[in-house]
Amino acid sequence: MRGFKNFLLRGDVFVIAVVLVVALAFSILIAAFTTNIINPIVAAAGGKKGNGLGFYISDHNSKTFVDIGAFISAIIYFVIFIAVVYFVIVVPYKHVQARRGQTVFGDPPDVKTCPYCLSDDLPTAASKCKYCGTDQPAVAA
Repeated sequence: MRGFKNFLLRGDVFVIAVVLVVALAFSILIAAFTTNIINPIVAAAGGKKGNGLGFYISDHNSKTFVDIGAFISAIIYFVIFIAVVYFVIVVPYKHVQARRGQTVFGDPPDVKTCPYCLSDDLPTAASKCKYCGTDQPAVAA
């Protein structure tokens, strides 16, 4: 899951473009799954015939129906969609890039904070601060 978190926080334009195109193709399949399989199951959990899992705010007016089942279905759709994108596109892409000797969606590099200007994005091996120019103490390994 660490790789998934790094994927969400970092990425380059090419990967995002490829993911978007393939994800849109999977979107139709997942939408059909949630509409035709998940929605009826969630609606049956409501125990009512008709609108499914939810409640009316006033007078059984269809405009005031709060459809909790549709929200639950949307959450399930989102989770399935993101999982498909990650495991079908990102994981194979990481393996291909690793064979080429490139690391993508890896852990961010270790950084340290300058004790003088408090900038917090200095590489751990830096001997001078790139902002204030002061000498940096050595970091214990």
